[in-house]
Amino acid sequence: MSRILLVEDGRDSAPLLLGHLQGAGHEVEQIEDGAAALERILSAPPALTLLDVVLPRIDGIQVLEKVRSHGNHPIIMLTARTQEADRLLALDLGADDYVCKPFSPREVVARIHTVLRRHAQWREAAMPSAAVRFDDPRGNACLEGRALRLTRRELLLLRALSRDPGRVFTRSKLLEAAFSEAFDVNERAVDGHIKNLRRKLADAVPSHDWIRSVYGVGFCFAERPA
Repeated sequence: MSRILLVEDGRDSAPLLLGHLQGAGHEVEQIEDGAAALERILSAPPALTLLDVVLPRIDGIQVLEKVRSHGNHPIIMLTARTQEADRLLALDLGADDYVCKPFSPREVVARIHTVLRRHAQWREAAMPSAAVRFDDPRGNACLEGRALRLTRRELLLLRALSRDPGRVFTRSKLLEAAFSEAFDVNERAVDGHIKNLRRKLADAVPSHDWIRSVYGVGFCFAERPA
């Protein structure tokens, strides 16, 4: 059982979602105000927060930004905003998932379990990947002791991904990490370099899928199973 904070002022969807969460064995507290929710998250963090975007006093995006400045607390956004730009903004600011209304309460519960499981894995692997080593003076990298011949962009992408195994990076975050000085590239460039990087990692150590795609979000670096 996990303690879930439901930050939602919707009169229609909140009771239904509350019932499904309790039915799944979770302890649930509901808050309808953004400022009150922020205070509760920072003073007594729950296991996970379900955070609506449209809230009184402080909206969900502001709450997300302020919480992320203090740590990596699991947050799933709930919103009626379905535009891709809104979803990508929330994910770039550090949301773990983004669920659009109307939603299936059973799907929300499943997503909660996925995010909680992912955060548990992150806590167990709270150090940079032991599989990757960087020779900073030369800018080279090794994967499990095997030298990698990487371009500068590939090296920057691998450094960003492997420093936080399991964390899902959006394409815009990876674009920022590997192309910070370039103004004429778009997120499609990330896909091309990730494809080449995957091939080189597989050539070096073919027994494991090191970089995994997370549909609709981006990519993560996957450690070998313990």
